[in-house]
Parts: sequence; structure tokens; C-alpha cells
Amino acid sequence: MAGFSSSIGRKYAMALSAFFLLVFLVMHLLTNMLSVFSVNGFNQASYFMGYNPFIQYLMQPILIFAVFFHFIMGFILEAKNNKARPVKYDVNGAAANSSWMSRNMIISGLVILAFLGLHMYDFWFHEINHKYIQGNIDDIGTERFWIELHEKFADPIKVVIYVVAFILLGLHLAHGFQSAFQSVGARHPKYTPFIKAFGTWYAILIPAGFILIAIYHFVTQ
Repeated sequence: MAGFSSSIGRKYAMALSAFFLLVFLVMHLLTNMLSVFSVNGFNQASYFMGYNPFIQYLMQPILIFAVFFHFIMGFILEAKNNKARPVKYDVNGAAANSSWMSRNMIISGLVILAFLGLHMYDFWFHEINHKYIQGNIDDIGTERFWIELHEKFADPIKVVIYVVAFILLGLHLAHGFQSAFQSVGARHPKYTPFIKAFGTWYAILIPAGFILIAIYHFVTQ
């Protein structure tokens, strides 16, 4: 595989980080969806995710690295593309050549990155404080995970922020899903239509699931 110094190498790296994050989003949604159907199930799953050494000390650092790597690589690719493009897009004719989202992936990416900062402040930093600063290293049998999630969505402003962020995530995924496959050379008349259709449904269902969770916890306060 080409190195990061080449355009192809950067696109491959970007695509691989995207695939990792796509899988993570599914797992994260399935775990959080338990909070809608089973308080005990969500608490048990959250305890496992929060205290399993493999997840905490291997997968979590990899996830954090993948998130920042994906966004940084996206900014680099966009800067390289803009520099290499001899003539800027004609504003009036841009829509004829590409979708609005494909032309504004950096904007949606920055908004999503800002949202991730809020999300980490709400949950990840809270967990670090609870477990390692306050010294609560054994939460088995408690119901704090569901209660804390439920209380986070008592604020209507925060719910609106989450909903808007996930709508933008859906738009980002609608273009990024197919783009990731194209970057690794997955283009074929037989498979491309399926990839496009699957990517569209993924971009709709994943954000919709997270929005449903936020709204559910808000209306059941």
C-alpha cells in the first residue's frame, strides 16, 4: 500500500479509519438502544464496556486515535485537493457536478467533531472522574449507567443539539460511506448499486436510532 505521502495512501488510510468508525457506530447504537428496552440490560452492557480491560485499555485508545486520525486526514485531503485544483468550482454550477454534502464534508466534519467534544464531556470525562479520580472501581449491580444517561437528556437544549448533530452525521455518512468503498477500489457494476443502497440506509437508520434514544429519554423524564 502506498505511504501517507501519496494521495492514494492517504485515501486508503482515511477509508480504513472510516470502516472502523462505521462498525463502532453500530455497536454503540446497539448498546445504547438497550436503554430504551431494558434498564438492567443497559446497565450490564455499560458495566462490561466500562470495566472490561480489553475494551478500556486497547479498544478505547484505538477508537480515540481513529476518530482524530479520520478527521485530521480528512482536513489534509481537503487541503491537498483544494491546492491541486487549478480552477475553483463555479458556484452556480457546482450542484451539477457534486452534491452539497460532498462539497461541504469539512463543515459537517467540524460540527460533528465539536459535538464529539460535548459527548466526551458528558460521558467519557465523567467516567474518568468517577472511576479513576473518585476511585469508584466497582459499580457492578448499580443502576447509575441508565440513570446518568436518562438525566443527560432532561435538558431540551441538549436534546436539540444531539438531534441536529445526528442529522448532520447522517448527511456526512451518506457521502462518506460510498466514498470509503471507492477509496479502496470497491467499484463494480454488480456491487456498487448495493453499496450505494446499503450506505443510504445506514446513513438514515444509524442517526435515526440515536435520535430516537435521545427523544425517548427526554419524553420519559
